[in-house]
Amino acid sequence: MSDHQRIHPDPVIPATDLESQHKPTAPLVPRGSSRSDHGNPAEPQPPYQRTIPIQYSKPPKKRHCCRRFLCCILCFFFILIMIVGILAAIIYFGFDPKLPKYSVDGMTITQFNLNNDNSLSAQFNVNITARNPNKKIGISYEGGSRLTVIYMGTTLCQGSFPKFYQGHRNTTVLNIPMTGQTQDATGLLSSLQAQTQTGIVPLVLRAKVPVRIKLGKLKLPKLKPLVRCRVNVNTLAADNVIRIRDSSCSFKFKL
Repeated sequence: MSDHQRIHPDPVIPATDLESQHKPTAPLVPRGSSRSDHGNPAEPQPPYQRTIPIQYSKPPKKRHCCRRFLCCILCFFFILIMIVGILAAIIYFGFDPKLPKYSVDGMTITQFNLNNDNSLSAQFNVNITARNPNKKIGISYEGGSRLTVIYMGTTLCQGSFPKFYQGHRNTTVLNIPMTGQTQDATGLLSSLQAQTQTGIVPLVLRAKVPVRIKLGKLKLPKLKPLVRCRVNVNTLAADNVIRIRDSSCSFKFKL
């Protein structure tokens, strides 16, 4: 060792300085957390997420309108049925309605002959009895009626009811003149002659008579009843006594 080399001792560091170097200046905070006011680490917060509002699709307006229209129609029919039911109950219990009755009581034939052109001319007078059995209901027979006599599907003659008013519990006898002409009636006349030999000639009388029902002082709208009578006579010869063997009539309303 040289005389000029000197040994320098290591500097002595006080113990207080060593402690200050190793002492942390602040508490350790894990990543992703924040520090609270009291120096303690707070709970970790979730990352920020953007919320998107949910939009619900609206039903089509057309379907909504159809449902509303259907509901209105159903309500209208329900109310209408209720009104009709109430009126029918009032009429039934307040007036005790009964159907009128009809019968064919007599028939005379003034003309029933074959012409040179093979057409058949006929003139009938038919006696019909109309009965109104109602105590509180009147029947007004309007114009535009039609009465038809038919044999085997062929119209022989036609006429009409007179206009008149039939009161409560009234019976009216009508004498209705009827005329008609049938073309190409040679075969029809032969069938009638053969039927006359049996003593029973079947006829059908159809009547369409517009009427108005009167309930007290109230007159209902016009109705069109259909009257159908089956009549069996002994002959259809002109200027002979026509005897009605039997007859039956049915009646139904048509609005």
